Amino acid sequence: MASPGAMALQIVSDLHLEIHDDYDAYTITPHAPVLALLGDIGLVARHRDALAAFLARHLRQFDAILFVPGNHEAYHSSWPRTRQILQQFEDEVTARRDGGDRGLGDLVVMDRQAYRLPGPSHHKVVVLGCSLFSHVPPLGARSVQDGMNDFRLTAGWDVAAHNAAHQRDRQWLNEAVTSIERHGDPDLRIVIVSHWSPTGDARARDPRHGAARDDALASAFATDLLDDPCFRSPRVCAWAFGHTHYNCDFLVARDAIGAPPIRLLANQRGYAGAGAPKFDPAKVLLIE
Repeated sequence: MASPGAMALQIVSDLHLEIHDDYDAYTITPHAPVLALLGDIGLVARHRDALAAFLARHLRQFDAILFVPGNHEAYHSSWPRTRQILQQFEDEVTARRDGGDRGLGDLVVMDRQAYRLPGPSHHKVVVLGCSLFSHVPPLGARSVQDGMNDFRLTAGWDVAAHNAAHQRDRQWLNEAVTSIERHGDPDLRIVIVSHWSPTGDARARDPRHGAARDDALASAFATDLLDDPCFRSPRVCAWAFGHTHYNCDFLVARDAIGAPPIRLLANQRGYAGAGAPKFDPAKVLLIE
């Protein structure tokens, strides 16, 4: 049972509303004040109005939505244009709230962004969010470039750009966590949200797709950050992600570095009709 005042974050990803154009029909019932949408929700440019309406409808039900861009968000567009539109979404929501529409929650685009969860003073939690594009090693570059739709359906995108984006996100996460450790409130706990997976742990991978960590295409889905400050920090208590279409929820021990376990979880709907097993639209991460 959660302790009184525990912080709650509802976790959902990979709705893929673009597949059957169910932006209007799909509804997420609130089970926490804040909803984290961890990417692959819909097409930002091609379905701009439909996605904006979907978000606005849910902002009437949640105090805030944290939106992490996934790879599908940029399909049939480019990453600069996708980020521009998402920022416009956020700015429009802020303007409406500032104009007196208090029934509308906050929209926060988690593109190397931090968000302090509202709650009682004795529970202090900050959410750090970014896409966390994966790192594709040179030996796997051709297989990933040819095998992933990201590089056919996203203008101006290739493995080199993908890897550069990974490096930016990874560096930002490590610097943000280190800064909090050095200068932040000593009681502040950290939750990280991303689209791509931060782990090579077999418990986070669908066994039907093989367990080989050197599988070339596997690098398009996950990068193991086990030795990074953002993963090792005792301040980081949980990391939620999407992209893999495989749902999991487990603890990774960090006894060797004197840190408590970190919780890793994914709650992905997957493609409609062939959804990811164990998807739970009511999934809530409680931070004690």
